[in-house]
Amino acid sequence: MPAPLGQKAQDLLTRGFDVLEQRDGNDLFVLGSQDVLGQLRTAGFAPAIESVMEAPQWAPPPVSARALDVNETYYGGYHTLSAHFAHLDQVASQHSNLATVVDYGDSWKKTQGAGGYDLKAICITKKNAGDCERRTDAPKPRFFVMGQLHAREITTGDMAWRWIDHLVNGYGTDSQVTSLLDSTEVWVVPIANPDGVEIVQSGGDSPKLQRKNADNANGKCTSSGQSGIDLNRNTGSHFGGTGTSTNPCNETYRGPSADSEAETKALESLWRSIYPDKRAPGDTAPAAADTRGVVISMHSYSNLVLFPWGWSTADTGNDAPLRAMGKEMARLAGGWRYGQPGEVLYNAAGATDDWVYDDLGVASFVWEIGAQSGSCSGFLPAYSCQASTHWPKVKQMLLYAAGKAAAPYK
Repeated sequence: MPAPLGQKAQDLLTRGFDVLEQRDGNDLFVLGSQDVLGQLRTAGFAPAIESVMEAPQWAPPPVSARALDVNETYYGGYHTLSAHFAHLDQVASQHSNLATVVDYGDSWKKTQGAGGYDLKAICITKKNAGDCERRTDAPKPRFFVMGQLHAREITTGDMAWRWIDHLVNGYGTDSQVTSLLDSTEVWVVPIANPDGVEIVQSGGDSPKLQRKNADNANGKCTSSGQSGIDLNRNTGSHFGGTGTSTNPCNETYRGPSADSEAETKALESLWRSIYPDKRAPGDTAPAAADTRGVVISMHSYSNLVLFPWGWSTADTGNDAPLRAMGKEMARLAGGWRYGQPGEVLYNAAGATDDWVYDDLGVASFVWEIGAQSGSCSGFLPAYSCQASTHWPKVKQMLLYAAGKAAAPYK
């Protein structure tokens, strides 16, 4: 629907529609039913149906009664939570000189005694004394990448899996990987929102489009919509600002308060334990020139590289180097667009990339992986798209970004 950059776009988000990370000129895209179509018209918008999703054919994946199964998949090859956690353990066991699994907290459901999951990261480097410890004076710079903060963005979990394998299998045989791991710690959180992913994978061959976490106490929806909190609107960086919703049934529901969610608090605690604070308070202060580290949050889709600020169109104090890095990432991806969210998409407050830069001064980016149209677009591309289309681009972007961790602002 027509929603140009500026007030019209922000009005659409404020009303809580499921606005996709996708823009085509003056048009934004909303996911919803016929009821949503009517709600848009009532709100004064002029929507047109762009495409209709096929009716679901439910076939949930089997639940392993045995130990974690690294081979368990759904929807044509995407790895289940069981497989992801087994993969981390397998990598750490088979490459003990390189990899360490870190439990950095619990998902919301686990904090409630309602099932749930440990929140897991893996640190990969040629291990020396002091490496992969939760300390802010680490000998090596740190590159951090995470996937599936928005659960339905299944491409990103697969990219994290492939990145982990590329590193541990390439050490000693690939000169670029070897040099990187000799000099840098690489931290990977493949699944940042496991409770949400559990809902997604329960759809089997028709994955459910759960975006939020599974918090049905703080985020209980009693009408149409999904329960939960949008973890990418929940951080304390300008919490409650533009592009967020106060309605628990909306996809951009920010939660009852800043950092209310177990997953948000755990991520922020992890980042504060591995990165020193290198930025003075205020929105315009730059991070110090000697700041180390880069954080990437992978999302999908729209072929975008985004960097702070997301809550505003104002520049950060480190805009020039962030913009230069964004430009190079976009080039390596084959011509993606790059810029602040308000320049190429829409403004949104409370996002993790804003928080990382705001609180610590660390260079942070969001990648929206996947084209706006075509056979490999959308939240649920065929699994074959990961190897054929997404990974060749993302691998080069990751290697470049990891190489910048030592001095992103120089």
